[in-house]
Amino acid sequence: MRRDSRSKIGNFCGGFALYEVLLGVAIFAVGVLALGRAVENCLNASTLNAEENAVGQILSNRMAEIQASRGLPDQAKEFTIDDGYGVVKLIQKSKPADLTEPNKTMLSGINLVTLIAQWERRGVTQSRQIQFYVYRPG
Repeated sequence: MRRDSRSKIGNFCGGFALYEVLLGVAIFAVGVLALGRAVENCLNASTLNAEENAVGQILSNRMAEIQASRGLPDQAKEFTIDDGYGVVKLIQKSKPADLTEPNKTMLSGINLVTLIAQWERRGVTQSRQIQFYVYRPG
């Protein structure tokens, strides 16, 4: 009779070990899923950062072109640029800055240039803008 009670105890311990293994596998699976989600988020953030950098480079390049050119900047101009992440619409606006000295003297030859970049990200319009002054003596 003693032998039968030991085999029952052995079966009970074997069953308990199976539950431990199943619990361990479940915890491991949850960990792997969480890790996969974290890697996906990192990849998305990296793509968004690269896209923002590309748009910033487009704005910077156009600003340098305007500053290096002769004459007044165009009052309104639009460009369409494919930067590899999608199509970016670049809008250029320029107007006299209407700046005055403290003694109320108008400063002439200074234009305020606004560059606006617009693009689509997952169906939502994104926008980034810079403004700068350009001096062209008259």
